[in-house]
Amino acid sequence: MSMVIAEHLHKTFGRFTAVKDATFSIDKGEIVGFLGPNGAGKTTTMKMLTGYLPPTAGTASIAGYDIIDKPLEARRHLGYMPENVPLYDDMRVYEYLDYRARLKGICGKSVRQQLGEVIDKCGLEPKRKNLISTLSKGYRQRVGLADALLGNPDLLILDEPTNGLDPNQIRQIRELIRALSENHTVILSTHILSEVEMICNKVIIIDQGEIKAADTPENLTTNLRAAGRVSIEFKGDPTAVVAELEAFAPVKKVILEEPEDGWNRLLVRAEPGTDTREKAAAIITAHGLPMRHIYRHIPSLEDVFVEMTRRD
Repeated sequence: MSMVIAEHLHKTFGRFTAVKDATFSIDKGEIVGFLGPNGAGKTTTMKMLTGYLPPTAGTASIAGYDIIDKPLEARRHLGYMPENVPLYDDMRVYEYLDYRARLKGICGKSVRQQLGEVIDKCGLEPKRKNLISTLSKGYRQRVGLADALLGNPDLLILDEPTNGLDPNQIRQIRELIRALSENHTVILSTHILSEVEMICNKVIIIDQGEIKAADTPENLTTNLRAAGRVSIEFKGDPTAVVAELEAFAPVKKVILEEPEDGWNRLLVRAEPGTDTREKAAAIITAHGLPMRHIYRHIPSLEDVFVEMTRRD
């Protein structure tokens, strides 16, 4: 079942196009990493999904409710944590969350119950009576996340939730998001690609307002050009080795770099998912040449991101 369906979302500001024909879907229970360079359209897309910005064209639905035709119903199913969480510094943590709960229409006995639940989930119990102005950046992020959880939304949209945090705080927020995913669908915008690899089961990459990819991290790295890249170092005349490798069907290109300390260095690019190490080693051995290094490049999500968004 799809929790989010975006169809041809388009947003312009005057002559500037921030988001262009964005179409994607997110299934219930997924943790989705929403990636892109600065100014790529991530935050604008998120704000359209939450109803903060109306799309210039196209539409989207949250939990089956159209964000334009049924905006209130759609918003009841989502919690949003912006990049810079707006908090009232002169309020205590519990007071602020109580105030936010009532603004969201939570009333009666449900208020105390939900406040207890979100404070517990976000590890805020030791700080519940503290003034927000005295909190560290990490705890301020936790308050923003607790706010987003009020109302027990099906979907959480988190815009740079680890922005400005130290490594220990980032790890804590990461574990918290992983725990929340058991009961919520999560859209996570971040520049920390290692975090996405660790906790997300789907990645959407946007660049210059256009969706460039939407798939699992495993599929994106497997299908990347770099997935078929092998580097080799050997001694001797490289002419025959290069020719035989170029004649091997899966190989797309063989690059011979300048020798270093008498060792030739080859970079072999082949079809994604192809491992040419065995063939290359057999060719070099058949010519009786010494070899000291052969390595198949294992692409990361960073490689995917760079290839999808680079300008060259």
